[in-house]
Amino acid sequence: MQIIWYGYSSFLIKTSIGKRILIDPFDNPNGCKNNFPQCDLVTTSSSYYNNLYLNSHNPTAKVINEAGTFYMDSLEIEGLNSFQDKYNGFKRGPNIIYIFKDNKYSVCHLGNLGHIPSSSVLEKLRNIDILLIPIGGNFTLNGLDATKLCNLICPKYIIPMHYKTNSTSLYLDNPKNFITSMKHIRKINSNILNISDLTFIYESECIILTPPYT
Repeated sequence: MQIIWYGYSSFLIKTSIGKRILIDPFDNPNGCKNNFPQCDLVTTSSSYYNNLYLNSHNPTAKVINEAGTFYMDSLEIEGLNSFQDKYNGFKRGPNIIYIFKDNKYSVCHLGNLGHIPSSSVLEKLRNIDILLIPIGGNFTLNGLDATKLCNLICPKYIIPMHYKTNSTSLYLDNPKNFITSMKHIRKINSNILNISDLTFIYESECIILTPPYT
């Protein structure tokens, strides 16, 4: 399995059998490049216009934008209801957390999550292999709340997303507060992570991917 970061909360997952899953593609780049490849499946965590972008390469891709359990070949996708704020969605609306599981790994994408999820949702997230978590605040969890959530979930690997970089124009926090709270940190000079390269030797390790547009 391979994970590719396109910026903000947008990722591409390539499964072990070659299927491509595009997560939260964006329409308005704001410093990012949205030249997404052809995919088999697109998942969106919210109804924001930038998460509903489908370029000309993906007019026939299956789209999942709701909670529930779905299957694609050997992959199981589970969508869990949550919110983009701490006020049950009254401020920014609902959010969908997605868990992707194949026969070897589990990956969780928290979308635009803005609160600590309910105990029933937390139970499904505990001990996930790879957690993709927003840390930029203002629109999602900030670094301190993201740290609290990571301590509750105890994922094996953590990949922060949706934070301020040199090229982003959105009002987001930089990753300092989050990164300094992590015990084990590894920076990769690429926006691509091959899960087969991971060793799983730490209780939780934070992997900092390099934004593709800097």
